[in-house]
Amino acid sequence: MSVSITKDEDGFITPTVAPKATVTPPKDEAPTSEAASGSVPLEEPTPSTSELLTSSFEVTVTLADQQGNPNSPLYSAKTFQELGLHPDLLKGLFAMGFDKPSKIQEKALPLLLTDPPTNMIGQSQSGTGKTAAFVLTMLSRIDYDLNKPQAVCLAPSRELARQIMSVITAMGKYTSVQTEYAIKDNLPRDATNITAQIIVGTPGTMSDLLRRKVIDATHVKVFVLDEADNMLDQDGLGEQTLRVKNLLRAKQLQIILFSATFPDHVRSYASKIAPNANKIELQKEELSVDNIRQFYMDCRNAEHKYDILVSLYQLLTIGQSIIFCQHRHTADRISQRMTAEGHRVASLHGAKDAAERDAIIDRFREGREKVLITTNVIARGIDIMQVNMVVNYDLPLMNERVKGADERPDIETYIHRIGRTGRFGRRGVSINFVHDKKTWMQMELIEKALGKKITRIETNDVDEMEAKMKQALK
Repeated sequence: MSVSITKDEDGFITPTVAPKATVTPPKDEAPTSEAASGSVPLEEPTPSTSELLTSSFEVTVTLADQQGNPNSPLYSAKTFQELGLHPDLLKGLFAMGFDKPSKIQEKALPLLLTDPPTNMIGQSQSGTGKTAAFVLTMLSRIDYDLNKPQAVCLAPSRELARQIMSVITAMGKYTSVQTEYAIKDNLPRDATNITAQIIVGTPGTMSDLLRRKVIDATHVKVFVLDEADNMLDQDGLGEQTLRVKNLLRAKQLQIILFSATFPDHVRSYASKIAPNANKIELQKEELSVDNIRQFYMDCRNAEHKYDILVSLYQLLTIGQSIIFCQHRHTADRISQRMTAEGHRVASLHGAKDAAERDAIIDRFREGREKVLITTNVIARGIDIMQVNMVVNYDLPLMNERVKGADERPDIETYIHRIGRTGRFGRRGVSINFVHDKKTWMQMELIEKALGKKITRIETNDVDEMEAKMKQALK
């Protein structure tokens, strides 16, 4: 391979190269069966990459070993064809509307697909093509002739696990890939042996199946953590995630961590989980997407928040909206009151049973539900492009996520929440409800942390409020 190397002003190595990834060709073309795909319909077409390319951020790459090995420099691929992908994978990509790599994919994919495999820690805004990057890596690494688990992907919620599976199903449509879930209530209780090549699930169920050897970890060579900061936070899912990692004992296990945010304490932990990893990062101040217009509504008290939400109903249904609450009982109470008053809304949280959760998110994804009232269960990673408004009925707080923390605002969760709108370069609106001195101060801390003005909307005049919000949604 011929490589010319230059260094930019930050000392990062930039080659001009057309890398050739070694991939195991799939068998003869065979569309994935419903059983093999984990019984997931194709839920949401991924937008064309032309939309992904409109984002203006720059990707910063730090190689694990810049000095030691001049033959493994930073690659960059402007086309999917340069990556040496099997034609059946290219066919799947093009069928999904991807014509060329997004910026994050340009930098990440050549590093992800190089041999021998190397670990990666990737930080990139929502809606920049992270999921497609790690899904393509899993589909490229597996041996399609071997009916054994070879790639394991963890997500923090069943909703995100199902969304990832829909991307695998679509991208692997023209291959013979076999997939399965490791999420609660999706496997028969007496299951003894999963032979699917790619398994997507949540940490608790995955660790249980690995521990009981229902999943044979012998041949697993790719381990992906989506929303990795949430998964590695030791007060969250960290213990179960670490258990999964420790049960995967392959000598050459490629570990891939992706998230939109990485707080400093998680960043150092991530480096231990994925040693010698190549890193792709964004500056912190670039994480709050510019095309999301942020507002706040100064409510008189907690009850007035409900009145304002109801008065916003016509605006909430122009596209689709997500209302975030702190507690499950708040989401249910608001949903029941609004439904009783004749408004059509749905509530979603972790206390609902699996079948109901799946049905609710599918109806919302298909546009049959316009307003979803929820907790942080879908604050991360969920792509529903019609969502153009997010309401923080309750601001996210650190003590919801970290044991022993105080009531400071949780900036990372705030960024993830408002990132459910303004997907893939579209315009979006977020609204924060404040109703007393404490919530006012919490919102002020969010404003300072993001370095962005959050605009006040007057709540005394409903007509004026509606006019301003309609203008923002144009």
